Amino acid sequence: MSNTTGLFYLFSTVLLFAAFRVITSRNPVHAALYLVLTFFQASMVWMLLGAEFLSITLVLVYVGAVMVLFLFVVMMMDIDVESLRDGFWVHFPLIALLGVVIALEMSAVLMGGFRVATAAPEAAPDVPNTMQLGQLLYSEYLYPVEIAAAILLVAMIAAIALTLRARKDSKYVSPGEQVRVRAADRMTVLKMGSSQVDAAPAPPASDAVDAAAPEQGAKP
Repeated sequence: MSNTTGLFYLFSTVLLFAAFRVITSRNPVHAALYLVLTFFQASMVWMLLGAEFLSITLVLVYVGAVMVLFLFVVMMMDIDVESLRDGFWVHFPLIALLGVVIALEMSAVLMGGFRVATAAPEAAPDVPNTMQLGQLLYSEYLYPVEIAAAILLVAMIAAIALTLRARKDSKYVSPGEQVRVRAADRMTVLKMGSSQVDAAPAPPASDAVDAAAPEQGAKP
């Protein structure tokens, strides 16, 4: 057994174990972390196959962006996992049947693709796989790439529209009004007369003492 074959079996074993733990883990954070491990092992398998660009893209896009977003959402949302597990075994036979059908369909498609790949001539060894991938995407598969880009754009706009909520208690200022503002509209100086009522002058301190003396002598 060569080193490449041994690494392939090692990465495949860890990938299958991590994928199994994704669907059997009770903690959603642990399931997301196992999914990260699954992506890493799949990236290593692609690296062994010589698809360096796809391997690095899997790590950067899925592990670096999508899974980080999943972890933030899972940790910020207080999800009641036990309520989600209610009725699992009731629907398990139907889910298992659908899983077997999907696995058979994927096997039929992939086996046909493997036969076509083995019959196709080998590419020039001096051409990088990134260049080959770019030539295929933007020549033979140009329309599918454009359709996928349009679908992703619509999904992004829909996600923003669904999550955007206007709060009634928030203060909003129109940017157009801020741009059209003038210096004269910012502050107006008004000249107003005094509105304070003049109070009566207080008596001197000596007069107040003389006025209080007879009152004290009149007491019994």
